[in-house]
Amino acid sequence: MNFNSFFLKSFRIVLFPLALVYGLIIIIRNWLYDKEYIKSAAFNFPVICVGNLAVGGTGKSPMVEYLLGLLHPHFKIATLSRGYKRKTKGYVIANELTTALDIGDEPMQFHLKFPDVTVTVGEERIVAIPYLLQDKPELQAIILDDAFQHREVRAGLNIILTEFNNLYSNDFFLPTGDLRDEWASAKRAEIIVVTKCPPNLTKDKKEKIIRSLHILPVQQIFFTTIEYGTPYHIFHQTLRKVTQQDEVLLVCGIANPKPLKEYLMQHAYTYYQKDYSDHHIFSIDDLNTIKERYDEIDAEYKMILTTEKDAVRLTKFKDELKEIPLYVLPIRHQFLFNEGEQFNATLISFIRNFSFNPNK
Repeated sequence: MNFNSFFLKSFRIVLFPLALVYGLIIIIRNWLYDKEYIKSAAFNFPVICVGNLAVGGTGKSPMVEYLLGLLHPHFKIATLSRGYKRKTKGYVIANELTTALDIGDEPMQFHLKFPDVTVTVGEERIVAIPYLLQDKPELQAIILDDAFQHREVRAGLNIILTEFNNLYSNDFFLPTGDLRDEWASAKRAEIIVVTKCPPNLTKDKKEKIIRSLHILPVQQIFFTTIEYGTPYHIFHQTLRKVTQQDEVLLVCGIANPKPLKEYLMQHAYTYYQKDYSDHHIFSIDDLNTIKERYDEIDAEYKMILTTEKDAVRLTKFKDELKEIPLYVLPIRHQFLFNEGEQFNATLISFIRNFSFNPNK
């Protein structure tokens, strides 16, 4: 353990009393919703929620993309996100002139990759959903991005993600741990997905995790690993694999870059880091710093690599970047134990056979 990691963990332990206060507030809030002292709304319409109990990168955006790839060939689908760090307010629907500053980086990523899908943002989902249904009456389902802990809306199907190396059953409330919701909230989900598993996860380890998460008989649980695609240039889309000859400058502003760094350790000769905070808005000064750091790499084979989420926030520098070898590494969920078809069937069946239950 390095000094920074030791200091951070020690500091978080010191904050344990704050974690107890925060946890108590969350437990009381959930109890008020459970007893219906605070009301939540359900819609007579298929609403799928993708969320988690912890802060940080459990893979929500790749899961939303997986759902879009699965569902939009069969149904008219929309996404509704909060639009974190956007410069606008209220309900916004993406169009051909929309930028990441208008709707946020992750919704912009959905908009670029799935131009036929309706992409919207709105801080108050209970307000945004009626607007969305009015604007797009042909819709057949809505995917709520990162909305599980926002209980104003009761989705018909809840999917929560938990990371293999940081299961919610082994975690604690913020700021000592990473939980923003209590363990017991997991019982509200129909589907639990353990993400970022090693691709060679054994069945014994799988069963051990299932026991530790206390899965209910009515719940389904799935396991996924990260599958990286071939990097493509941020503008002209040419492909280039990362090879053992490459020295890579990794530029990323995501919550959990550890799997990405492990990928580079396996595939590149070496790599250098230029890390930014999650959802960082890149400036021209940032870009100049990145270019200077790249120029300092004294190697015949070198490249800059970033994530799809970061690329959305870098595309505004088209003139400056079109001649620079800045490549984007795509990522997707790969289901383990040959259970992907079961997951797919559950989602498709939910929409096709939707039945409204206001008391759910």
